[in-house]
Amino acid sequence: MASTSDIRNGLCIKFNHDIYKIIEFLHVKPGKGPAFVRTKLKSLTNGKVLDNTFSAGHKIDVVRVETQTYQFLYPEGNDFHFMNIESFEQITLNRNVLDAPDLLKEGENVMIQINTETDLPLSVDMAASVVLEVTYTEPGLKGNTATNATKPATVETGASINVPLFINEGDKIKIDTASGKYMERV
Repeated sequence: MASTSDIRNGLCIKFNHDIYKIIEFLHVKPGKGPAFVRTKLKSLTNGKVLDNTFSAGHKIDVVRVETQTYQFLYPEGNDFHFMNIESFEQITLNRNVLDAPDLLKEGENVMIQINTETDLPLSVDMAASVVLEVTYTEPGLKGNTATNATKPATVETGASINVPLFINEGDKIKIDTASGKYMERV
């Protein structure tokens, strides 16, 4: 058992008969009344995000997790296959467990959190950004850059990203995995 003072980003807790990961939290101490903690929780079983408020000192059930490095092998329909880089055992995860499955390139390393009690994978943490090659985009029009104009581009994993007009086919771009947005040309 832990209290609300132990809440931090990435903590996994049992709440409403499900396991949730804390995405963000804010400790609020109003001028009048008791303090409380506003949290944004993501269900690790179905991916739904909900907002919840815990009163200060509220007891929460923490789920013990172990983080291991896995390598992404290949997608198969809605399933994604990963291999543990130390023991070489393979696991299969559903698409909805991943935060940004469209940005996952074969051979890329990810961190998978595993519940130590049940040995079931809970969530997949990708790198903060990925570098992917643009496979298709329309040519940008000269003189059409009065504002920050963007155009759609398809990257090597099949994801569609909005990029600035100067990006061409074959360019490598850095993409933020949390928001799925273009960061810079590499």
